[in-house]
This record gives sequence, structure tokens and C-alpha cells, in this order.
Amino acid sequence: MAKGFKGGKLPSPTNMMGQLQKMQEQMQEIQAQLTEETVSAAAGGGAVTVTVTGDQRCRAIHIDPDVLQDVDAEMLQDMILTAFNSALDQSRELAAERMGPLTGGLPF
Repeated sequence: MAKGFKGGKLPSPTNMMGQLQKMQEQMQEIQAQLTEETVSAAAGGGAVTVTVTGDQRCRAIHIDPDVLQDVDAEMLQDMILTAFNSALDQSRELAAERMGPLTGGLPF
């Protein structure tokens, strides 16, 4: 008997192809949704905020105007990098969370 399958039987190729096609359609739908979903991350106590979509596209960068009076260019660059990398990490987590139910239950 084949281990890991219900009843010890291998799924039929036709059934597997149908499941794969359905999963592919669901993945495309989730990917389309991820282009619209956003996450934001801040650095410097909220002085810099970066917003990224679920497909890792930068949607916006906000810099508090008050910061520009008190911060040198190198510090501002560091805050932008910190916020951007944090937003990218959150975006990847969002994508993994949305895709997890599909990719975690593959029958092979």
C-alpha cells in the first residue's frame, strides 16, 4: 500500500490534474488579491512609513516633514531602509499566509 494517501491508494492522474488545475486557479486569484493588499512599516518612531503591496511593490513612502528639520541625510536614509525592509518582510509574510493553505496540503 502507498503510504500517505487515504485508503493507501494513489490518487488517479485525472483526479490529480483536476486538483492541480483548481489549485493553480486559486493561486492566481490570491496573487491578484495580493497586488491590492498592503502592509505598512514605520521607522524612527513613525518618522518614516513605507507601504508595500502583497506582491512586494512599494506603494508609498511617507516622511514626516518635521523630521527633515532635525535629521541628517544619512539618518533619514537608514530610517527609509529600515522601514522598507520591514514592510517587505511583512509583505512576504502576508503572501505566505495567503498561499499557505494551498501549498501546505499538496497530495504528493
